[in-house]
Amino acid sequence: MKEMIQELPLSPGVYLMKDSRGEVIYVGKSKCLKKRVQSYFYNNKSHSPKIKKLVQHVKSLEHIVTDTEFEAFLLECRLIQDIKPMYNRRMKNPLGYSYVVLRHKGAWRRLEITNTPDGAGRGDTPCIGPYTASRSSVENALQTIQECCRIACSSQAISASSENTPCLNYSLGLCLGRCLGGEAARQYEAAQDRLIALLQGKDDSLYEEMGRQMLDAAEQFDFEQAAKYRDALEAMKFLLSKKQVIEFAEKNHSIAVYEHLDEHTIKFFLIKNNAVVYSEPCSVASTADLELLLKKVQRLILSYFPGHMESAAAGIQREEIDSAQIIYIYLQSSACRYLLVPETWLDEGGQPEMEGALREFLPDPCYEN
Repeated sequence: MKEMIQELPLSPGVYLMKDSRGEVIYVGKSKCLKKRVQSYFYNNKSHSPKIKKLVQHVKSLEHIVTDTEFEAFLLECRLIQDIKPMYNRRMKNPLGYSYVVLRHKGAWRRLEITNTPDGAGRGDTPCIGPYTASRSSVENALQTIQECCRIACSSQAISASSENTPCLNYSLGLCLGRCLGGEAARQYEAAQDRLIALLQGKDDSLYEEMGRQMLDAAEQFDFEQAAKYRDALEAMKFLLSKKQVIEFAEKNHSIAVYEHLDEHTIKFFLIKNNAVVYSEPCSVASTADLELLLKKVQRLILSYFPGHMESAAAGIQREEIDSAQIIYIYLQSSACRYLLVPETWLDEGGQPEMEGALREFLPDPCYEN
């Protein structure tokens, strides 16, 4: 194993760990293959029990070098989906994604987290998500928001005998009084509806109101209350940002992307929907290289992106969400530049507009960091 690790390059890529039978038991990716794989076998006192058990079963290694970390992410995702290694399943939630649903139990409504939203999303049972973060992260975020908004009633059910009996959270200031019935219950339901509307992207007034309340609390030197609003706002931003990945996955994207490999070379990509459909290293060392690249990119766009783009399919598969998340995060990073390709470029009269935009988009020759 030491010899195998020493032979690994200091390059981005994917590593495949195999057991004594030669079966792939774990797939990982890294910006620097050698350093990442070394970390499993050296200074491992702080490793989790799962990692320690994995290392005990690793008998050989295979690696695949990529030009960029982005490509390593996508390749890792595809290999895990295809091979389904044992330790990738053990170390990650096999159900994958979480949803926020509103459950009805008689007159009682409660927001819950689930991995299987069967029956939700229809009628008056909204289903929000899926969220690509871990279930525990989504649960913690939702709990933080509900407690700050005082819609975290701890009563398990509402009945005629239990009305007018405050729950524990009411005494702690975390419940408006759904457990008490009457006007307090109506205020509770209204606050809950505002949170649902925020998470669905229909109404952000709750977020704006809480931002004002945080500033007011700070001006009154009530820093404890201001901190509660701050934490709830961060939790809202967390849930809303995770939802943006799903919205990105559902759109029909045509995107040109590049990142620099070195001073004179870029890696150019074309992305269609949630997949890379073309990639190639390209020289940008001279003006002549840029002119050749410009003409080539124009041809590639017309070749890979059809004229009248069809809408994306209504149902997004879990595998598509995985790759969409990688692409979405990559486009938001500083590692690359990207350009959305409009349909107008694909019409016969759109060539001059495309050429002008690409000249602005592509780098200058002899790029320097």
